[in-house]
Amino acid sequence: MQEQQISAISKRLDEQIQKKIDLKTKPLGALGTLEKIAFKVCQIQETLEPKLNKPAILVCAGDHGITQEKVSPFPQEVTFQMVMNFLGGGAAINVFSRQNDIRLLVADTGVNFDFEPSGQLLDLKIRKGTRNFAIEPAMTIEECQTAINNGAQVIEKLHKEGTNIIGFGEMGIGNTTSATALMCKIGGFTAQEASGAGTGLDANGISHKASVIEKALQLHSAISNPIEILATFGGYEIATICGAILKAAELKMTILSDGFIATSALIVAHAINPNVTDYCLFAHESNEQGHKLMLQHLNAEPILHLGMRLGEGTGSAVAYPIIESAVNFMNEMSSFEDAGVSNV
Repeated sequence: MQEQQISAISKRLDEQIQKKIDLKTKPLGALGTLEKIAFKVCQIQETLEPKLNKPAILVCAGDHGITQEKVSPFPQEVTFQMVMNFLGGGAAINVFSRQNDIRLLVADTGVNFDFEPSGQLLDLKIRKGTRNFAIEPAMTIEECQTAINNGAQVIEKLHKEGTNIIGFGEMGIGNTTSATALMCKIGGFTAQEASGAGTGLDANGISHKASVIEKALQLHSAISNPIEILATFGGYEIATICGAILKAAELKMTILSDGFIATSALIVAHAINPNVTDYCLFAHESNEQGHKLMLQHLNAEPILHLGMRLGEGTGSAVAYPIIESAVNFMNEMSSFEDAGVSNV
């Protein structure tokens, strides 16, 4: 992925976009955040008549060697069990995707399980889980690059099929530890301020997780290149999402950034090319400790504050109808002139 392939967002139509919003039959700014969303989607699509075509969410699953350090209260087999739940249509992301007519894709990027071949499951498996980054890098550079390329290829296919708005979700026991290490290394945060409950750790568990991360950061203190950081601390699912985000930004798609894990992939993508966030809408602020810090690091304003911390792309799926509302008012709401309403 060459840096120059992701261009900064065009501001060519900014004045016209704002004028169209301001002349709708309402007081200036009366639709609040919806106006900001409409403005951003118009910028991304370089149009005054934005459209949301074939929305999709890609959920990537992978296992993590760091679970050997007992950083999660759940056993590793929950990863593959939840993938089966996704395929069976019973998870929260299935419910919200069906509700909002969002296409859901599920990918095995590195789950420690042998799935039966299925048209429902994208086989992007690189290895049955990452290595334990408390001891050694989670991935080789080659594995990390393969995961990035895999994500990019999924997005290229979706884009050719007409999708112009994409969200990302994940599943992987231990991946909050991986995400926390990534945000600490790239954002300069301490393990103590960034570590949270994940899938349900108590105070002692959070303290232990922070200690594991701090020692790993010291062990790998010499690295600084974003790809090397991703390979060292990341997961196959996080690297796949990172590659997908970079490609989506290159193709000028609207990107729905989800919660803590998905945002860790975005933080790496942003370190590779800061222009990537020009194409992002931030669905929500997760209740996971550290996500607020991630959003501050990216200078991002979340759409929703619902206390969610499930992952799976659920925040993006729930936020989607709000983005739809923003696009619809832009296209369908009358102007003062059209409606014959007196303006100030």
